[in-house]
Amino acid sequence: MNINPFDILKNAQKIQEQMNGFQEKLGYITATGAAAAGLVEVDFNGKLEVLAVRIAPQAMDDAEMLQDLVMAAITDGMTKVKEAIAGQAGAMGFPGTL
Repeated sequence: MNINPFDILKNAQKIQEQMNGFQEKLGYITATGAAAAGLVEVDFNGKLEVLAVRIAPQAMDDAEMLQDLVMAAITDGMTKVKEAIAGQAGAMGFPGTL
């Protein structure tokens, strides 16, 4: 079994290019988490950055309930974006678990 170090280097470079491309795509993946039938919505990108938060006026009457709804929407959005990342990773041949 002959192992050519140049082949290993080429493969490493190819993998690095694929990873760079995947990281770039993360910014374009988006998902919205929602709670209480959309009273609270949180948008995320594939880098798990919050892009927007929307709160319906009727959700603002009860601070404790609002906190729970925001937490639920964040959890829902993070789950959705992680699923989208996993799907994208699988399509590119990477293991898609987070």
